[in-house]
Amino acid sequence: MIARSICAAVAIACVVSTSAFAQDSPAAAPAPLPPVWTGSIGAGVAVTSGNSDTSNVNLSFKAVRDPKTKVVFSTEGLYIRGTGNGELTADNALFGAKIQRQLSDRAYFFTQVQYLRDSFKAIDYFIAPTFGVGYKVVDSDKAKLSTDVALGPSWEKNPGLDVRIKTSVAFGEKASYAISKTATLTQGFASSLVADDWADGLYAFSVGLAAGITNRTQLKFEVMDTFKNKPPTPDIKKNDVSTLVSVLFKF
Repeated sequence: MIARSICAAVAIACVVSTSAFAQDSPAAAPAPLPPVWTGSIGAGVAVTSGNSDTSNVNLSFKAVRDPKTKVVFSTEGLYIRGTGNGELTADNALFGAKIQRQLSDRAYFFTQVQYLRDSFKAIDYFIAPTFGVGYKVVDSDKAKLSTDVALGPSWEKNPGLDVRIKTSVAFGEKASYAISKTATLTQGFASSLVADDWADGLYAFSVGLAAGITNRTQLKFEVMDTFKNKPPTPDIKKNDVSTLVSVLFKF
């Protein structure tokens, strides 16, 4: 009888102490919300001297606003300038902005504007605001693949020529694959075709590898290929390839 009373007292004491500990212990802190804005700013420089004196500078940025609703805004830009033996060898500028509205887990509608300037392709400016739809073929933490199609007007200005206004059909594709926790392989393709002359097209292809240096910085190696099937004049080459090495700061 005494043993039973002692066991009951111990059990009651354990229950009371457990309840008191639960009340006094602070609640677990909630997981931090993901940032609304993410992106990166990058810069790279390459200089050689000796048989030839060359220098190349590239500046880039990317920003994404995702408040975890159905609407996402993104923008990115790239500027490349190079000289060789005192002469200009590269002078390119790219800019894009996009508003994307989710229609389902995989499908989305978007409107975007794209800008290109390339002095060596004799393009003073190329501007194309388009509207279209896209689909996320693969969407996981490790791998992503999306494709889209869009339609809209475009304006192209070439030196000594009038502005050409056309209806453009744009196709795009982007992919990324996380090789490890700190390294990511990226690939992209974009094209803009004249609606009534599909042989008149502007294409851009890129492949890159970004590896982490610190939690906030990355070293990126990227190859970009720009192809225009119908240059303004016959003496302009259709194809240009740029190799970029830059350091990115993520925010």
